[in-house]
Amino acid sequence: MAHGPKLIDRIDAFQRRHPASAFPLAVVYKFAEDRGPHLAALMAYYGFVSVFPLLLLLVSVLGFVLQPFAGADPDLSNRAVTTTIDVLAGVPVLGSALQGSITGLRGSGVALTIGALGTLYGGMGVMQATQAALNRIYAVPRYKQPNPILSRLRSIVLMVALGLLAIVATAISVALPQVAQAVPVGGGLLLAAGTLVPFAINTGIFIVIFRVLTAVHLGWRNVLIGALVAAGLWEVLQTVFARLGGAYLQHAGDVYGVFGVVLGLVAWLYLQSMALVLAAEINVVRQRRLYPRALLTPFTDDVDLTPQDVRTYTGYARSETYKGFETVTATFDKDAPPEEPTVRAAPEAASETAPEIDEDDVERAGAGSGAAR
Repeated sequence: MAHGPKLIDRIDAFQRRHPASAFPLAVVYKFAEDRGPHLAALMAYYGFVSVFPLLLLLVSVLGFVLQPFAGADPDLSNRAVTTTIDVLAGVPVLGSALQGSITGLRGSGVALTIGALGTLYGGMGVMQATQAALNRIYAVPRYKQPNPILSRLRSIVLMVALGLLAIVATAISVALPQVAQAVPVGGGLLLAAGTLVPFAINTGIFIVIFRVLTAVHLGWRNVLIGALVAAGLWEVLQTVFARLGGAYLQHAGDVYGVFGVVLGLVAWLYLQSMALVLAAEINVVRQRRLYPRALLTPFTDDVDLTPQDVRTYTGYARSETYKGFETVTATFDKDAPPEEPTVRAAPEAASETAPEIDEDDVERAGAGSGAAR
């Protein structure tokens, strides 16, 4: 037992010296400190709420569009159903469950209204939850975050734009492999394009998400690595769940098939949300160089913090600044007795102008003093 602390110290010193170990450890610690699973769960909840109203909206809209042409071309509806199912096949678990379930497309005003309202509620919830998660990850002060009206308007616009891009990416990933099988020459290139083109589109989608939904200025280089990671994990999870869902539903009965669809869809949405949160953590740790971290910092107060620990914890304290004229100070003194937090009110004669908190100053704070102000 006498060698335990020395061994821990050696391991800690090793990981601090080597970025290959310090960086992933810092990402994991930041993910845990930001409560990444909870952030992902909220995003997945709203995603699940929006899925079925979105399907209802899609079927109703197609029904209204195709209804005038039903008499002139009776096969048009069948072809539209086939195309719709092919596109939805790109959605894991759900796409497999819908095979053979959609037999006709008819417009319904009630279904259209319910689908539109449900999609708006769920989709806006996803965008709002994503904004909150990214602002938490980047420790954006409360007073710098968008107001409730602007944030919701931004969510609606982004939801429509990204939804259309996601549909295009899914349609390409489904259509190109089918074309490759029918074309005798160049099938390999089409198969490769069927993977690379959706991957590129998804990467662009995540770049937009990280830059637009975070209330700090981020260049595309600051978010590119995380966007590539998120797009790669998206493709992997989509492929895995699509195959698992299809295999399960072939052998499941009607009752267990319904449970399987619901649980599989929830699991897929949750893991995709976890991937997005993890990718954002990679971006912020890389951009702000929040590594190395002390090995034992999540487990005990008896630890020597690194400057990166100080910057990280200072950012969390300042992120709770609700007003621009509010001052938040974080001090780190391991030897001092614990005290109750105090609130220091600004003098009445102080200026009403809100002082700016520069994120670059936060990153440089506490490098050698063990305190950040």
